[in-house]
Amino acid sequence: MAAAPRHTKGLHIVALFEGAKGVLVLLAGFGLLALIHKDVHEIAARLIANFHFNPASRYPRIFLDLLERLDDHKLWAMAWAALLYSTMRLAEAIGLWLRKKWAEWFGVLSGGIYLPVEIYELSLGITWPKVSVFVFNLSVVLYLLFVLI
Repeated sequence: MAAAPRHTKGLHIVALFEGAKGVLVLLAGFGLLALIHKDVHEIAARLIANFHFNPASRYPRIFLDLLERLDDHKLWAMAWAALLYSTMRLAEAIGLWLRKKWAEWFGVLSGGIYLPVEIYELSLGITWPKVSVFVFNLSVVLYLLFVLI
């Protein structure tokens, strides 16, 4: 049994958001594939220079150090992970758009799984991005629970 028609608009909004996440991650996966057989460290160094960041400062250094250990095998693995994640998000989006009960449950579970991590991150320090992500994710999970009940 699907959600009541009065919840269609809300489910469509959540579906569009989940679909957008799926498309964004899919595009990121294709971007990773474009880096195969390339000097990723050199590309990152040029990116940092183009944004006029100091490559010796903390975050650009962390970024460069991380990419130094990146090889083609890891890029393929990350691209496959992106494909899997985007497939799940797009399937959820289609299911929510069609008001399928399984998609509502999947949305509650897949959104709810992040809540403990987000709460932990908030315990380390409250910032507007952290609070925004937590509140939005909690709102989606609560809304889907409301639709299910």
